[in-house]
Amino acid sequence: MADEQEAWLGIDLGTQSVRVLAVTGDGTVVGRGSAPLGGRRDGDRHEQDPGEWWEGVCAAARQAVGESRGVRIGGLAVCGTSGTVLLTDVAGRPLSPGLMYDDRRASAQAARARAAGLAVQDTWALPKAMWLVEEYGGLPEAPRGAHPHLRVARPPRFRLAHQPDVIVARLTGEHPPADSSHALKTGYDLENDAWPHPAFTELGLPDGLLPDVVHPGTRLAEVCPAAAEATGIPAGTPVVAGMTDGCAAQIASGALRPGAWNSVLGTTLVLKGASTAPVHDPTGVVYNHRAPDGTWLPGGASSVGAGVLTAAFAGADPAVMDERAAAHEPSGAVAYPLVSPGERFPFQAPQAVALVLGEPEDDADLWAALLQGVALTERLCLDYLHHLGAPLDGPLTFTGGAARSRYWNQLRADILGRPARVPAQTEPALGMAALAAYGVSAAHGESGSLGGGASMGGRASLGVADIAERMVRVRTVVEPRPDRTALFAEPYARLVDELTARGWLPPPVAAHAHARLTRNTADS
Repeated sequence: MADEQEAWLGIDLGTQSVRVLAVTGDGTVVGRGSAPLGGRRDGDRHEQDPGEWWEGVCAAARQAVGESRGVRIGGLAVCGTSGTVLLTDVAGRPLSPGLMYDDRRASAQAARARAAGLAVQDTWALPKAMWLVEEYGGLPEAPRGAHPHLRVARPPRFRLAHQPDVIVARLTGEHPPADSSHALKTGYDLENDAWPHPAFTELGLPDGLLPDVVHPGTRLAEVCPAAAEATGIPAGTPVVAGMTDGCAAQIASGALRPGAWNSVLGTTLVLKGASTAPVHDPTGVVYNHRAPDGTWLPGGASSVGAGVLTAAFAGADPAVMDERAAAHEPSGAVAYPLVSPGERFPFQAPQAVALVLGEPEDDADLWAALLQGVALTERLCLDYLHHLGAPLDGPLTFTGGAARSRYWNQLRADILGRPARVPAQTEPALGMAALAAYGVSAAHGESGSLGGGASMGGRASLGVADIAERMVRVRTVVEPRPDRTALFAEPYARLVDELTARGWLPPPVAAHAHARLTRNTADS
């Protein structure tokens, strides 16, 4: 296991930047680096240039490794945005732009996939894979302009890759398998540990398009000399299969014991928990990742989040606005602050749009309404999880960029009516550093095994939850104020009723939320 002189590297490919952390086994950050990422947004389109991902990794890794001189890098893992995919050639070189997690151009393909019996959302990777094959797969096996359901008998000259696959290929010089976490939204069946090939055949996906899949934490290969020269990461450093950015943030929160939940608030809102069994949702709103040790990580991603603050208040100082917003609890308006049209969690409504009920009296009141609206939605997400029978009795942790706001943390705890832990380090890159430590230690046994046994290869091996808890340092615990919780009962009920009246929130879910509100109000 890692000691003070050994560090683990976590690489996080985010929406706006690449971030790299070098972290010791006790959670000390000994090196960090970052590099910006651009993108192209236009209506339903959201793309990034895969070449920029590698350039960003090189720059950020050189910074992090440079700061951690004298410390041995024991291994690394990479996380990316969930549902971001592209086409590459058979050597892993990009042939298309990267279609980002919220690109919505594949809605027609998503409808076809659902008709084939696959529970996918419009922005998931599987419909985007179908769209990419139709748009960019115009090779001799599948000529451009051919019928979109054309069956390609021979292996295509292109393959589907997830965002981290491109980076792992550059780091190792090999075409890597995908991890099952990133493959989930491409249709990978985690319960049966297989691609649903019959459904893919019905959809006309070509043979050979999809990568092999391994479990997160699997040791893949080592950093090759060319990548070492470009990144500063020593050649021979083990590369471990990663997980999505949401799962990485969950590992970074330490919320891996059954009943624990992590709420990641950045541009958008993601809730992920831990359970001994998958949480089944026939609507597909809640889906389940699988942890490296075989437990389940249910959760969902909402389109509300801090991105609305940037859009509505470009250039504003968040600390100043938070201080002004404190005078508006509750706000004179109730907001549903969607970052972009369409909602995925706690309900699925492609037609949903941002809304503000009432008239804020000034900018501070509008800022307050947006902060409160995110927290009210967060409460509705937890009510929906309760409606599905998910375990919610463990600790709640706040991570993501918004967790830097002490005011918003307190407001969220008040509206949710439950305490929340805030770690000192909230970056997904920390989660990948912990996963790298787990994967290298487990590699002495069956590195891809999901058995979760206490012994691997004849020696004791810590689970990923044990390692994460050693590396995660809780900065503070925010306690809710019951009098404040009661103040937000009426705005919450108003928001639930409005979402139901618009046909977005199913009435049974609204009834469950009202029942929990009534019970909690009575208890207080």
